[in-house]
Parts: sequence; C-alpha cells; structure tokens
Amino acid sequence: MPSSPIIRVIKKVMPAVVSIVISKKLEDVKKEMPKVVPGSAQTPPAIPDEMVDARGMVRIGGGSGFIVQQNGVILTNKHVVSEPGGEYLVILNDNRKFPAVVLARDPIDDIAILKINAAGLPTVTLGDSSNIELGQDIVAIGNALGLFRNTVSSGIVSGLARSIRAAPDPAQPVQDMRGLIQIDAAINPGNSGGPLVDMKGRAIGINAAIVYGAQNLSFALPISAAERDLHDLKTHGRIRRPLLGLRYIIVDENLQSKMKLPVDHGALVSSHGPQRDAIVPGSPADKAGIRDGDIIVACNGEELTEQKTIQDFLENAEVGDVLRLKILRDGKTIEVAVTLAERK
Repeated sequence: MPSSPIIRVIKKVMPAVVSIVISKKLEDVKKEMPKVVPGSAQTPPAIPDEMVDARGMVRIGGGSGFIVQQNGVILTNKHVVSEPGGEYLVILNDNRKFPAVVLARDPIDDIAILKINAAGLPTVTLGDSSNIELGQDIVAIGNALGLFRNTVSSGIVSGLARSIRAAPDPAQPVQDMRGLIQIDAAINPGNSGGPLVDMKGRAIGINAAIVYGAQNLSFALPISAAERDLHDLKTHGRIRRPLLGLRYIIVDENLQSKMKLPVDHGALVSSHGPQRDAIVPGSPADKAGIRDGDIIVACNGEELTEQKTIQDFLENAEVGDVLRLKILRDGKTIEVAVTLAERK
C-alpha cells in the first residue's frame, strides 16, 4: 500500500527534528519557588528526587527545534532558550544527546539559533515563505507539552501576515507578534520551535504561538525571518536588527475621536507611560528631530495603517537603510529622513 503524502513528508523531516530540554541548578530552582508565609498552613514546595539528576540539575521545561545545517546548527524559538541560568540539552531523533550553546537570539522576533557539537546530521531544507497560499496543506512537527516527542499535526494555511498580541507560552509575557502564518493544525506548548513544513518537506515557518481558549488557531513565524538571522550570524557573527528608537500608538478612528486627532491613520509618537521616553535618547529618531506628539502618517511614500505599521517596515529593513517619514506636527506636514542604527 503506497504511503500518503503526509507520511512521506514526516519520514523526510522527522530525522532532523529535535527535542530541547531545559534544566537549572537545584539551588537556583529552590530560590525561585514561592516563599511560605511564617505561621501559615502552607506546605513548603518540594522537588521530587527523581527530577534531580546526578549533577544536581532539575528539568524545568522543554521545547522543539530542527537542524538546518549538518554541523549541528539548530533553529528554535527564542522563548524556549531564554531561561536565566538555564542549560540546554538537545535530544536527536535517534536519542543521542548533546549540550547546546545559544549562538544568537533575535532581539525582535521569537527566533534563536543553537549549536551542538556534531557532524553529518540530517537537515530540514528551508523553503520560501513569500509564496505561501491560503488553503495550502501543511504539517507541524514538535515535542508536544515538552513530553510527547515526534508529535505531528496537519492542516492548512488559514491566514497570512497576521498580527497578534500573545504569549508564546503561558509563562511568557504578552508581546506583539507580526507577519505570522495562521494555521489550523493543532499546536501545544512544547511544539514551540518545531518546523512548519509544506508538502515537499521544506520548512516554511517555525511553530510559535497559540491562542488559549480558541480551537484550531495557531501561528508560526515565516522562515524568511530565520533565514535573515542565519545570514546575519554567518556574515557578521551576530543578528543585526535595525533600530528606529521611538514608541508609538497606532492611530485609528477610535483614537482620532478620543484625542481629536487630525487623521484616522498613522502612528502617534507617545511615551505609553510616565517612566518611558517617547524618543529613545541618541537614537536615529532622536537625531532626526522626531518629537513626542508627532503623527507619522507615511513611510517611504506608503500610508501607515493598522495593517501596515512602522514595525512592518522595520521587519524588512536593514541596518543603515533610510526611512523617509511623513509627519504631521502642529498642523503642518514635514518630511524627515532617518538612517536606521543597529539595535543593541
């Protein structure tokens, strides 16, 4: 009986999918445990002996990743390998285990690059996320819940260029995530960092987030962002992301009415709070003379909207690029050119 297309994809990709185990020193884990109030009826939390290895390390979580270079370079999510003081162990599909070093973390997107000391490894071929189509068949592979290795789900691409505010997993803070691929394949915590592949077994995304309480609503980062990071790491020895250096609120009809603004679109430069500057001192925006209260209505000749924000332009820009911004200030329209610096 001939195998199905999905089975063929799984057999092609699975050897290059890895599990990532996150561990910390026992004494560090104990320090982070909730303190028991003296005199209360609470019982001090305990760590079972079977969770502590011979080195005194405690497993505290897990995630997924996939090998993209035969010498042991692995892609995963940044939030999977962001534990302060954590150690990371990669388990290959053949059960070999290797300690992993974090080569780079993307300062904006939820992407990290790891390295293990191995050679001749199977790899996942990187595809083209710019040609994804709605309704396209996909397969997601990962390490569900950090427990169930080699978990596979399939579905279709149900949305493109999505923008959401979500936590990559329940323990992470909410953040803005843009340019995402929406899929209806089941993704669970622990699947994070695994590959989203097309029916030729090429990675078109990295499983990144789910919407808790929703059904069949998951998201992946487009693989083009990871390719950019891999290129930066090879060329510059680090990931280089551009910095503009301002904070803003997206303008819509509701904000226009509430604040009596002259336009219903654009980006209102604003501090978002008493402890944060609207313009980062010394940043490109500061040097270009952008001010708190300015409304940026266009970038490089294209109108800024809820669907096309400044962050979308930055996502496709490089350090040293020039953004030409059209600004409304005190009833007048001005234009400024901003040369992007490197985000530190």
